[in-house]
Amino acid sequence: MSRREPLRDQLGAVKAVLAQRAREAQRLRELRAEADRREREQREVFARELARTIGPVQRLPERGRTLRARPPVEAIPRQRIADEARALASTLSDDLDVSTLLDTDDALAFRRDGIGVDVLRRLRRGHWSVQRHLDLHGMTREVAREALAAFIRQAARDGLRCVRVVHGKGNGSPGRESVLKAKVRVWLVQKADVIAFAAAAAPDGGHGALLVLLRG
Repeated sequence: MSRREPLRDQLGAVKAVLAQRAREAQRLRELRAEADRREREQREVFARELARTIGPVQRLPERGRTLRARPPVEAIPRQRIADEARALASTLSDDLDVSTLLDTDDALAFRRDGIGVDVLRRLRRGHWSVQRHLDLHGMTREVAREALAAFIRQAARDGLRCVRVVHGKGNGSPGRESVLKAKVRVWLVQKADVIAFAAAAAPDGGHGALLVLLRG
């Protein structure tokens, strides 16, 4: 066998591979062309059915048309936030006795250990502006507890310092006492981000609302 024969065999094998690839590429082009043809036919059928249903359709002129990009939709993990809020709310007890933690005045204010009386005084006087508020009117106890837990958690995450929680005065409740008034105080004491709270001034809800001071 001469040296040319192995080389010829190798060249033949290469040509065979190239020919096979060329056939595959051609087959792929044919399949794509067939798919495009079917898509055109489907569009034409749809157009005919649409015209038969609503009448002739005329394409608008392209000139002068402006295509506006849709604003991106913010990805908000609503389910995760709701799950976390429910988990946080479930840790707030209704039965905790906080009477010894509250100041013995009519407003039953609260300040955590290490927080001076002057902080409550400044809080009542509006030293910190209210940055966000939550209105619990009309909520059941369970819904209010969940809403308050989520509200305090988000306010702390956002770096807020002072918020207002409206629980109502109870004018329309049996005994003219707010059902949520005592509960809100019990729940707030259990939130580590809350360092003090006091009844709001009259313009901000009076005894129907609390001004809540969060950790700075």
